[in-house]
Amino acid sequence: MLYDINLRITYTYEVPVSGGRHIVRVLPVSLPERQRLVAGTVTCTPTPEERTDTTDFFANPSTSILFRKPHEKLVIRMQARIQLDAQPLTADFSPDLAGFPADIASVWSLDANSPHHFLGSSPRLPEDPAISAYARSIVEPDMTVRQIATAICERIHKDFTYDPKATTVDTTPREAFKLKRGVCQDFTHVMITALRSLGIPAGYVSGFLRTIPPPGKERLEGADAMHAWVRFWCGSTSGWLELDPTNNIFAGLDHIVVGHGRDYSDVAPVIGVLKSYGSHKTEQAVDVIPLQ
Repeated sequence: MLYDINLRITYTYEVPVSGGRHIVRVLPVSLPERQRLVAGTVTCTPTPEERTDTTDFFANPSTSILFRKPHEKLVIRMQARIQLDAQPLTADFSPDLAGFPADIASVWSLDANSPHHFLGSSPRLPEDPAISAYARSIVEPDMTVRQIATAICERIHKDFTYDPKATTVDTTPREAFKLKRGVCQDFTHVMITALRSLGIPAGYVSGFLRTIPPPGKERLEGADAMHAWVRFWCGSTSGWLELDPTNNIFAGLDHIVVGHGRDYSDVAPVIGVLKSYGSHKTEQAVDVIPLQ
């Protein structure tokens, strides 16, 4: 499947910004046997005085930009063509929870895909007793790791309401869990916290959803902006799988990966510091166009 993606993020400042430094993570990543970045560019208006393109620890493309001159608006644009390959869902070879710790312990690697990075608390995801109890209530005897993750995904989709006005980017998993409302970031954070409480390595995936659904299918929630879903480790045989709790589906040809991390803080589209005061407005526009 081939897509053209257009993203525009606009920051309008109440008072001109006299300087700023940002890290931008919006360009899709190339992943073996999953997706390939055919071509892609990230541009900024105004043009930054300094720019560095690199990859972070989790191999996510990152652009560091520095501004010294005053500016009233910042526009970040990303254009890309990406090719996705279908991921066949094989038989479930994941272990049950009783045998899972030994499988995790057998992994000696500490590279970016090591399950050890995705087991404990992370900057935005502390342990939460209420979410842990919620996860335990879903688990049944003899369930495999994949069955547990699928059941938690289905339950969150059923119990939570997609509501863009209910939360903000700073809403914690505990707050979203109490509300039972939110957006893809909230659904994803709650599911990651639930899986980790059971000893299942789980991480955050930032990306895009196709804007135009296939004929006869409904449009997926979250297609108007950058999207988020969950990756979880199913053991040394099955490896990493991805579930989208916002839409209660496995990630497939509709899901385009920008980056992986422990939580949102590792893959936030734009982070940084400014020299200014007053408020600012942010607008985001996304088009994911499937090509014939």
